[in-house]
Amino acid sequence: MTESSTEMPASPMVDLDDPSALRGAVEALLFVADGPLELAQLAATVQRPVDEVAEVLAMITADLDARDTGWQLRPAASGFRLYTRDRYAPIIESFLLEGQRSKLSQAALETLAVIAYRQPVTRARISAIRGVNVDGVVRTLLARGLITEVGLDPDTGGGLYRTTEQFCEKMGITSVDELPSLAPLLPELDTLDNDEF
Repeated sequence: MTESSTEMPASPMVDLDDPSALRGAVEALLFVADGPLELAQLAATVQRPVDEVAEVLAMITADLDARDTGWQLRPAASGFRLYTRDRYAPIIESFLLEGQRSKLSQAALETLAVIAYRQPVTRARISAIRGVNVDGVVRTLLARGLITEVGLDPDTGGGLYRTTEQFCEKMGITSVDELPSLAPLLPELDTLDNDEF
């Protein structure tokens, strides 16, 4: 394979001088943010003046309210965040509770096993072990109360996760010390080639 065939195609640039593109960029940022976004932070990200971004936020708020959408843009803490409208809270609660009753996916089970046997462990370490991004799965496990964040890794600053008492209860054990040993499931070290380590 040649070097040129492995290059990723360049992403098309968004013209943030275009008001609709600027609005789309702000909406996208609000959508993916896991917390409130400050006005100055939004303006710096889209490289536009603060007053221009404030106008965009006001337009988004007015439009969502006029269309009576299922979500709304509200001030939160020192920034802005998208929220579900209050009247839809019972529907959202029902959906989330139903999700907690459903079975865990294979990805969630694998991630939970890594946390159970390696705890406390960071998301980055879990991702490295599994070979995939685990952010969504970790959020699911947190929402179900099977894991909890217990501080920060002193080396990386990443959050450390461990299993909860609810995890032990669901597993029918009193502590993680009762988890079965992995040793019998691992291959003998002398049968592995050096390049398998």
